[in-house]
Parts: sequence; C-alpha cells; structure tokens
Amino acid sequence: MNRRTFFKWLGGLALSGAAMTGYAFGIEPGFMLRVQQYKLTPPGWPADFKLRIAVLTDIHAGEPYMGLGRIERIVETTNALKPDLALLLGDFSTGHRMITRQVPIKDTAAACAGLAAPLGRHAILGNHDWWDDRAAQKRQSGPSLYGDTLKAAGIPVYENDGVRLEHNGRPFWLLGLGDQLAFVRGRGRFTGVDDLDGTLAKVTDDAPIILMIHEPDAFIKVPKRVSLTLAGHTHGGQVRLFGYSPVVPSGYGNRFAYGHVVEDDRHLIVSGGLGCSILPVRFGVPPEIVLIELGG
Repeated sequence: MNRRTFFKWLGGLALSGAAMTGYAFGIEPGFMLRVQQYKLTPPGWPADFKLRIAVLTDIHAGEPYMGLGRIERIVETTNALKPDLALLLGDFSTGHRMITRQVPIKDTAAACAGLAAPLGRHAILGNHDWWDDRAAQKRQSGPSLYGDTLKAAGIPVYENDGVRLEHNGRPFWLLGLGDQLAFVRGRGRFTGVDDLDGTLAKVTDDAPIILMIHEPDAFIKVPKRVSLTLAGHTHGGQVRLFGYSPVVPSGYGNRFAYGHVVEDDRHLIVSGGLGCSILPVRFGVPPEIVLIELGG
C-alpha cells in the first residue's frame, strides 16, 4: 500500500467512524421507531385465548431526543396497532443529563393517558422514576411523585399489586412488581420496593397471569405459574451487534438483555425500550413499541 492509498484508506475509516457516531448519537435514538412483534402461546395460557398487548417502556422524556411531541406520536402509533391492553413498564424520567429541556412528568402522563385500549392502560415505575424523586429518596420510602402523577392522569400504577381483567369473557391476572432498585443506599447499593411473593399472593384463582417487572433480573425467581413476564430497563444494552450487547445493566449480562427469553418453560419478553439512559446513544437496537399477540 503506497502513502496515497494509505491516507485514502485512513480518511475513509475516519469518515465511516464519524458517520457511525453521528448515527448512534443522532439518528437511531432521536428519529427511528420500530414495532417489534412477538406471537406466542406460553404455558398456562389457553391456545384459543387471543390477546393483543402493546408495551411501552423506558420513555426517558426530555428534549431533544424524547420531547413531548415525539411521545404523542409514539402514542398515536401504538393506538393504530389496536391493542386490547396497553402496558407502561416504567422509567418515564429523563435518565441522562444531555437534554435541552425537561418534559415534566405531568405532561408525559397526560400524553400516555391518550393510549387507547379496551382493557385500559396500566403502569409500573422504574428505577429512574424513584431516583429522580428527591423527596422519596430522602424519606427512603414512597409515595412516589411519578406514581401519583400517573394515577392523577387516570393510569393505574401497580406496586406489588394487580388486577383481574376479562377479555371476551375470559379472565386473566395483570400483576405489577415494585421496582428492585428504588432507593440509593450508597455507591452501587440499592434497596428495592419489590415483593414478588406478596404480588403473587394477590391471585385468587387459576386464571393465567401476566407479570410486569421493570428490571428483568427478577425473572430468575418468577415461578411457572406466571404465563408471561414483561420487562424493560436494559434498553437492549443500547448498543447491540450480532445479538450481543457489550454493556447491559443486569447482574446476568446478556442473559436477559433483550428479546424473548425462555427458561424452564417460563417466558420473558424484554423490550429494548424507547429512550436512553446515561448517554443518548443507540446502535443496533432502535427505539421500539412491542406488540405481543397471545393465543391462536
């Protein structure tokens, strides 16, 4: 390789790197949106019981990446999918400092209240919703500003609680686990508000169960009695190449990083989420609405 060819190659490499960086920091997190679909009939779910579920998680509201207008467009896109049930799996707060303007939780909640589904919209909180609530952190206890605001907007929020719903005359349980990392105790130390046993104790019959959790690590203790567990939090690692995420906010690495996980006939779906935390970067895992079709 002569000198001229070398510098052409080096310049091309630099331009490619700049283009990839621009895409990862600008295009994918700020403009892209996909609908990720799953069709399954997990154990305990009747094969003839069809249910269409839309899942939104990790919105991390804040301009310029996730302004109010974009949240409203995501809600409109979700409504166009005509789900029977709309679920919000937490982390409504920003999650990083690289923003030009905050979007108040009151505005985010009002936008999410526009989700239209016959069985309603239901939510849990994520770690950032607790961490950004200074009063709750000071008390090291609830109530949560984010939870109260969502409820005021007409969105039920579940903390180790649930509800029995019916669709076409068929019952099922929707449960929501409290967050596992709610209170910061020190560097790398957290206390949760999660109570899996207490949550499952809300179930009073043999109808199938759908469980909402924010951090997927809780799945390790979820029993087979639960037909389907839904989680967010990881954002798919935000950077994902060939099915591998170099950095995953989970004690189990890539095991629960993203997608449909099946272990011991137990089913977990981890959404890549919509926003970003720590840094506004995504590569190979664009923001997504998850659409799940159960039964049939």
